Amino acid sequence: MVGYDPNSPAAALTPEEAALAGSVAGTVTRALISPLDVIKIRFQLQIEQVSWRNRQGKYWGLWQATRCIMTEEGLPAFWKGHIPAQLLSVCYGAVQFASFEALTELVHKQTAYNSQTPGVHFICGGLAACSATVACQPLDTLRTRFAAQGEPKIYRNLRHAVATMFRTEGPFTFYRGLTPTLVAVFPYAGLQFFFYNVLKKSLESKDTKSKGGLHSLISGSCAGVISKTITYPFDLTKKRLQVGGFEEARMKFGQVRTYYGFVDCVVRISREEGLRGFFKGLSPSILKAAVSTGFTFFWYEFFVNVIVSLKSS
Repeated sequence: MVGYDPNSPAAALTPEEAALAGSVAGTVTRALISPLDVIKIRFQLQIEQVSWRNRQGKYWGLWQATRCIMTEEGLPAFWKGHIPAQLLSVCYGAVQFASFEALTELVHKQTAYNSQTPGVHFICGGLAACSATVACQPLDTLRTRFAAQGEPKIYRNLRHAVATMFRTEGPFTFYRGLTPTLVAVFPYAGLQFFFYNVLKKSLESKDTKSKGGLHSLISGSCAGVISKTITYPFDLTKKRLQVGGFEEARMKFGQVRTYYGFVDCVVRISREEGLRGFFKGLSPSILKAAVSTGFTFFWYEFFVNVIVSLKSS
């Protein structure tokens, strides 16, 4: 089980150990789910409706988008922005899990609450994710820009992207979309940790024969789907804001919009695209959330067990 456990026979993880396990888990997971992330971002940024029945835009279905990207841009396109995405995964995983372990330990030692209850995991998980988001937002913006650009490329590499964005848009461009991100990430991550706690305890009480790794994978996947569905509109709004000033690279994908802040973005999406506009790309996003959250918790607990075994030996 993730988080500080006073009843565990093993010594509590140090922040460095939790950061190491979290960063490695994030790295492995990111490499596996990158194609789904690229498709999700393309769907989110498309102004036209994403529907196989009403084929207005460039992309109108999961498999159609996969074939289209493969044909036009080749297999490497599914890993566009992979370097900043991996840097994001390493940074985010390290900060999030180190913060979560430290916060749950603090709750146990400084309050009367049990550090292993779902409610504590919701609060600590949300706060840990907010810390990781502030630390990693520039990398997330870079990842989005790389995944969103088609051919010919606007940015040649990571260094060129950073220099160009800083020179033409200023330093604050790296924090575009931070407001909806923080609004969304607290409940999203909090619900992930909450449902992971509830589901894993439930599985372990009913199924004592299966190994913990399977419980982690199933619980993490279900927690990811539930939390992503609830908070998805905020993720879409964040992506729209992150590509502001990047309209030139978006022209070939269909209509483009320039939004002037969080409220303007929400109002215009609602007026022009309706309620369904806030859920564009939900299908690949749910699939990605199931895979990424399941694997993140699975690999985190796996590497934590490896670290504990090495310490005890």
